[in-house]
Amino acid sequence: MAKLFHVPLSPACRKVRLSLAEKKIECELVEERYWEQDPDFLRRNPAGKVPVLRIDGKTMAESAAICEWLEEKYPEPSLMPKSADARYEVRRLVTWFDDKFHHEVTSKLLYERVNKKVQGAGFPDSKNVKAGARAIKYHLDYMAWLLDHRRWLAGDVMTLADFAAAAHLSALDYISDVDWNRSAVVKDWYAKIKSRPAFRGILADQVPGFPPPRHYNDLDF
Repeated sequence: MAKLFHVPLSPACRKVRLSLAEKKIECELVEERYWEQDPDFLRRNPAGKVPVLRIDGKTMAESAAICEWLEEKYPEPSLMPKSADARYEVRRLVTWFDDKFHHEVTSKLLYERVNKKVQGAGFPDSKNVKAGARAIKYHLDYMAWLLDHRRWLAGDVMTLADFAAAAHLSALDYISDVDWNRSAVVKDWYAKIKSRPAFRGILADQVPGFPPPRHYNDLDF
């Protein structure tokens, strides 16, 4: 069985978990306190980051590379379209969320409010929290624009781009940092993806000291 070293609210880990679950690949989840720099973990990934996936006798790091490998090794059900142009759009949006959204929103909200407390790294920086709260509005509006023109974020079918976005938004939703009333089309998109069987494991996550909001597990939120 595959084994994933992860942190429950890490969007990078959640993206890999969603890909594994969608492809029905059984996987044991092992929570890893990566910030403690355990020597055994550093041997698995000298970069000291999660996720790390052990599968088919291989140990792999970096969520984007892992998801691409899974797509090539286990192509069904597909999370990447067939044409080069469509695949480019998926990769562009995955990078958008894992880079731009991460730096402008996730690192300012989730990392300040949760990671600092869990890691014993002090109190949230109010300037960062305010900046993240402002930035998420722009990103939700951009998602709304995309979804006004497409059924899913990257086109007419669900792809890895949707999982990348949902991984970030679900982690932020856990701490009530998403205004779902800002856009009906984004809320409907999230309700669709949240109802998929692959999402069940994500919705079962519990972080000590941080209970999820009442609506978190509600598929009809």
